[in-house]
Parts: sequence; C-alpha cells; structure tokens
Amino acid sequence: MGITDVLSLFGGLALFLYGMQMMSTGLEAAAGNKMKSILEKLTSNRVKGVLVGAAITAVIQSSSATTVMVVGFVNSGLMTLKQAVWIIMGANIGTTITGQLIALDIGAIAPLFAIVGVAVMMFVKNEKVHHISSIFAGLGILFMGMDMMGAAMEPLQDSQAFINLMTKFSNPLIGILVGAVFTAIIQSSSASVGILQALAATGLVPLSSAVYVLFGQNIGTCITAVLASIGMKVNAKRTTIIHLMFNIIGTFTFTIVCMTTPYVSLIESLTPGDPVAQIANAHTIFNIATTLILLPFGTNMAEFATKVLPDSKKEEDEELRLKYIRPFESSYAIGHSAVAVSQVRDEVMRMQEMVSKNISDAFDTLIKYDEKARTKVTEREEYIDYLNKGISEYVVSLMASEMSMDDSRKINGYYAIISNLERIGDHAVNIAEYADDMKKWDLKFSDNVLEELAEMKKQCIASLDNVKDVDAGNVEKVLGQAVAMEQKTDDMRDKYFKKQMQRLKKGKCKPQSGIVFSEILTDFERMGDHVLNIAQEYRGME
Repeated sequence: MGITDVLSLFGGLALFLYGMQMMSTGLEAAAGNKMKSILEKLTSNRVKGVLVGAAITAVIQSSSATTVMVVGFVNSGLMTLKQAVWIIMGANIGTTITGQLIALDIGAIAPLFAIVGVAVMMFVKNEKVHHISSIFAGLGILFMGMDMMGAAMEPLQDSQAFINLMTKFSNPLIGILVGAVFTAIIQSSSASVGILQALAATGLVPLSSAVYVLFGQNIGTCITAVLASIGMKVNAKRTTIIHLMFNIIGTFTFTIVCMTTPYVSLIESLTPGDPVAQIANAHTIFNIATTLILLPFGTNMAEFATKVLPDSKKEEDEELRLKYIRPFESSYAIGHSAVAVSQVRDEVMRMQEMVSKNISDAFDTLIKYDEKARTKVTEREEYIDYLNKGISEYVVSLMASEMSMDDSRKINGYYAIISNLERIGDHAVNIAEYADDMKKWDLKFSDNVLEELAEMKKQCIASLDNVKDVDAGNVEKVLGQAVAMEQKTDDMRDKYFKKQMQRLKKGKCKPQSGIVFSEILTDFERMGDHVLNIAQEYRGME
C-alpha cells in the first residue's frame, strides 16, 4: 500500500465526513427550528420516539449527530431524559442504513446524487429547496468517499503483515477495543463500519472477526456525545450515560451470543458470498435486537443514569455566570437553532427577572431607605450588565452561523430586547441613587408622594410581567396590553407632575425634593417606553 493509496484512503474519509456534515447542515437549515415541535409531538410514547430517532438518523446518516442534538435538547430543557432514551435507541437503528446502502452498492449512482444536488443548489434560488438539495449532494459525496476508501484498501490483499494483524481480531476483546478506539478517533460509526465493509470485501476480514470490531464500533461512536456534554448540565451528561449503557449492554449480550451459538453462520447464510451485506445485516440485527431487549427498560435506564449522576445539593454560587447558555462545539449541527433560541430565551427571562427585582428594590429604597436593599440594587446591576454582555456576545456568534430566517429573526429580536432591559436596569439604578440623595440631604417625601411612588412601582412591575412568556399564541394580546400600559404610564407621569407643581406652589414641598421627584417621573416614563419596545420586538419575532 503506497503513499498514493494512503492519501486516497484519508481523502475518501474526508469526503465521507464532509458529506455527512453537509447532510446535517442541510437538515438543520431546513427543519432545525421545527425540530423542537416535531420531537414534542412524536415522542409521546416509546415506539414513536424510537421511530423518530431512526428516521432522523437515516436521513443524516449519523447517530452521532442525532445523539449530540438530543444532548443539546436535554441540556436546554427542550426534551426530558425519558424522551431522550427512545430517540437514542432509534438513532442506533437508523445509523445501520449506511451499511445497508453500501451493501446495495448505491455508490455506483452516488455521483448522480452529487451532480443533481449541487446543480440545484447553484441554479435554484428557493431557500428551502437549496437546503434539501444539500442533503442529496451530501449523500452523493458521502458514498463517493466510501468508494475511494474501498479502492484504496484493495492493495492490502497482498500485505501479509496486514493479514496477520486482521487474524488477531478473532479475539473478541481485541476486536471490540480496535473497533471502539478507531470509531472514537474518527467520531463516526457509519464511516468505520463502511471501512470494515471495504476490508471485508477484499476478503481480509472474515465475519467471525468482523462482528467483534462491529460491536466495538457501536461503543466508540458514543465519544462524540460524551465530548458534546462536557460543560453542560447534569441531565445532558446522563443522556450520554444512557447512550453508553445501550451499546455496552448490546455488546456484552451479542459477544456471549457469538461465542456460544452459531450466530455468525446464521448471518452468513442470509447472504452467502456477500461479506459486505453480511456486515450490514449483523450491524442492523445488533441494534434492532438491543433496542427490543431494552425498550421495556428505558425508564429504568433513565433512573439508573440519575443515580449515577445525582443532582448537586450545593447551592448555586454567587459568581457572575450564564446559567442557561451552554454553547457546545460540534461539526454536527442538527437542532442547534432550536437549542440556541431556547438558551437565549431562558437567559433573557433570567435577566428580566433581575431587572424587575431591581425596580422593586429601588422604589422600596425611596419609600423607606434600606441599606441592604440598596446594596442589592448595585450588586444586581453588575450582574445585569454582565448578562447583557454575555448574551450579546453569544447572539453575535450565532448571527454568523447557518440559521433559518425565522430563527435569525428571533435571535435579532432578543438582541434588541436585552438592550432595552439593560436600559431599564439603568433607570432603576437612577431611582436608587435618588434615594441616596434624599438620605444625604436629609429630605423626606410626604405621604401622598410615597403613595404615588408605590403606584409607580406597581405599574412598572405589571408592565414587565406583561412581557413574560410571550409566544405566537398571545403576542398580539401582549402588545395590545403593552400599548395600553405605556399610555397609562404617560398619564400617571403627567398627573403626578401636575400634583407636584401644585405642592411646590403651595409650599408643601421643598425645592430639592421637588427636583428629585421630577427626575423620578422621567425615569418612570422612560422605563415604560422600553417595555413597549420589548413588546414590539416580540411581535416582530413571530
């Protein structure tokens, strides 16, 4: 095997993985923003969940991509751990379609898929068609890469050293280890199974040895999900444990079956003289049988994963941090849009909650000065500024990624919303600083003014509460209420300003406190404007 063959082998692998990524990206752009609703509707029971996992994986030819998507969804709360079990089981079945297509020699027409897919991408401007055609182009490139790898390995038939190495795979543990390590390195069981089929086609690896490598490949494919879960919440890590459990239990079971029964002979008898189809069938039977065995115990697997990784009992620290945004780097982007939008939404809601608390504490400090509440306003404002910066940076990074128009519109909307929230937070700090001035100058508001301040606080909190949990079903109602509330805020500002003028004329109010109250009214009115801006942004996002 010369340098040219080695380059062809790795070039073919590169094409295979690139084709897989093209398919993943195409599916993400075509349906990524709908993935959440699709999964919610179709994972209502275990059978549907398995079928969904199998179907998605069959389309993108990668169980790793599907599993990484599931890890991201569980981490973001878009999917429960129990729902994830069924999707993962289905993904293991769906990934066997690659081997079956190779056995059917679809590679012969692979260039046609690539030509048609690329032609449509170049000449058809429709965005949806463009994304779907990239899936077909990716499929063609994937199998062209598979053919390149097969051709590059043909000279190995004459290598005695390689033949001697292959005979060692008859030891189950060595075969499993080699399959697991190689698949973990290239992070694709579909590619490693394809390479194993190419080797079998040359006659170098008998099925009796290949089955153990095949079992190890199913374990090795878990590495992608494990890497994706690093830095994520505990529930996401539990998902990877379930994935590992599935394949380890399947490997253990089938290793015993192969060693104690004529299982290999049975597989060979299904397609005599066709080692490529034999490996494809062994791979399919392994995953279908393991799914059938474990299907009744999916809930138990989720419970076991929870016991292995229990919830942390430690209270959350006070350090500044993003709680929901957990970006994960992966070449598999399926469902990334749904995860990203959900993460940003949850973080924005968290920021809004802090802004609301600061408004409440700021007005309370005006009504009755409280040193502890005043300190909280400053500390919380620092956190709000941190969240504004952190969310903004994440949103900007998303703008450069491949997203649908709907998701891009939502991300842009959240970017504008956090800017308005940050400005509201600044006005809340202004109000708290007026309380400092009142204390420093030894000024006090009358009972009437204190009642007016309490009404302002109530109005601000109600306006912010109105723009909580906005979705397509209530956005028009929320906007209508926001318009009415903003008008009420303006009316209150005008009403209280006139009363203040009357108090000043009658000498019932000191000039310094009158100036402070006028400034408070200005901040109060501007907070109302920003809340209306937020409602309008939500309307534009739907």
